[in-house]
Amino acid sequence: MTSNQHVPSNSKRRSANFAPSIWHDFFLKYADSESSEVNETMKQEVQMHKEKVKMNLSFNDNNIFKKLSLIDSIQRLSISYHFEDEIDSILVQIHNDFTNKHLAIEERDLHFIALLFRLFRQKGYNISSDIFNKFKNKKGEFDEIIVGQDVEGMWNLYEAAQLRVHGEDMLEEAHEFTYNKLKSFTNQLSPSLADQINQSLVQPFHKAIPRMMAKSYMSFYEEGSMHDEVLLKFAKLDFNMLQKWYQKEVGNATKWWKKLELATKVSYARERIAELYFWPFSMNSEPKYTTFRGVVAKVIQWVTLLDDTYDAYGTIEELELLTQAIQRWDISHIASLPECFKAIFNSIVELVDEIIELSDGSGESDLVLQCLKQALSHYVQGYIDEARWCHEGYIPTYDEYKEVIGAATTSYQVLIIMFIALGEFATKETLHWISNNIPLILQVSSLVTRLTNDLASYKFEQQREHAASAVECCMKQYGFSEEEAHEFIKKDINNYWKDMNEEYLKLIEYIPRPILDCIVNMARICEFLYANFGDKITDCALFKDHIVALLLDPVVV
Repeated sequence: MTSNQHVPSNSKRRSANFAPSIWHDFFLKYADSESSEVNETMKQEVQMHKEKVKMNLSFNDNNIFKKLSLIDSIQRLSISYHFEDEIDSILVQIHNDFTNKHLAIEERDLHFIALLFRLFRQKGYNISSDIFNKFKNKKGEFDEIIVGQDVEGMWNLYEAAQLRVHGEDMLEEAHEFTYNKLKSFTNQLSPSLADQINQSLVQPFHKAIPRMMAKSYMSFYEEGSMHDEVLLKFAKLDFNMLQKWYQKEVGNATKWWKKLELATKVSYARERIAELYFWPFSMNSEPKYTTFRGVVAKVIQWVTLLDDTYDAYGTIEELELLTQAIQRWDISHIASLPECFKAIFNSIVELVDEIIELSDGSGESDLVLQCLKQALSHYVQGYIDEARWCHEGYIPTYDEYKEVIGAATTSYQVLIIMFIALGEFATKETLHWISNNIPLILQVSSLVTRLTNDLASYKFEQQREHAASAVECCMKQYGFSEEEAHEFIKKDINNYWKDMNEEYLKLIEYIPRPILDCIVNMARICEFLYANFGDKITDCALFKDHIVALLLDPVVV
């Protein structure tokens, strides 16, 4: 079909009837408002408390457990970005003490060892899980008395087990043992501890976005008799200060959306500015990445427009032409199509131009443009392959499905290219690493995002004509029931997390930590967005309370 041909009148157009936005223009007022500015008094108060926390971290205390617990609290309060050097220094020193001075880890209790293990693995030390052998009985099972009666220790072992890699049977057993025990114990615990553990059983710390958990942890931390008042006040001040940054960023994204009139031009698609902002927010929430979040907030909304166009609106003839236009970077291919297609194409061209302009100072803008165009081309190829399946009524096998949705990995590749280009990591080495032969850590992170999405959206999508999801493909290949397919896919997701953990430990030596964290954070946000088979993007009512808590309600200091 040539670009000057009109779409046949008998082509079938679909509709998903998505719910309207809850927020509409609500955040627009923050785009240019002085109320969203961080004043000097707030900055000075934050700085003063930050220095006090630094002094506590630098205090030469020989109590290793106390230091580990302080680091754990700082991470859970989502303020560790202020103290990375101090935390790294402490963990290096503790690691040296246990390896060079031969301090006996085996003499410590479960709480200590599990916390040490998790913090070391997070740091990139490939510490052996054999250190948990002492907590097993003669039958080779976790000891019901030693482990089963230490609730704090069990909880920390459960959290430590989230960082397991393939072949670590010890941690596989630990995960199953602690999960079942903790679930049976919660009704016997104090309400505060029970709430923390129940939250952890739904989304463990390793699979969570710390800033999304920080507010609830502040309440838990404050109730503890040993909490540090200075640390708590600093966390609250920091939360409120950053909240103003985030309000402005969502306001700017809303302003962009209004200016391009996308709600009118692409009226069939989901308008989810506030909800989709949580993608860039989760990838990296530090203040210095505000430019990155500002661009990605627009790009992720564009990705959603594209998703809804391929999934719930365009005819196969229109989608073939849209794919050609993006792959050849030439709007003439869609000259005959409705305005919505041109609006989508023009918005991505503008966004790519913005990224190139912002990355120009790195000297790698030509390479960035090349990488983005290549990734976008592969990305829409995955979309058109799925659209053809839908058009033909074809249900692939689960293995074939995962191969094709691998092309959708490039949507996340686009985001990581932007993170690199708009930060301090824009080098030929990092850009080539992310662009050539998509790294395994990105592949599996993307598979986690897609499969968690499929599990949540399967029922809604099947109410209309839609390409087969992972659930149907799994049922076809293995002859599973729907429930069996769900369990199989959940096991797959767990295995992909092991791949991510393993790759992280391999790559930390030569890929900057923020890039790796950004990749893993994409899987983490999906663990939240699609928890309990709900889709917080499509069913935006599920997201409302979280948005209010994180973007609108400050913490009482």
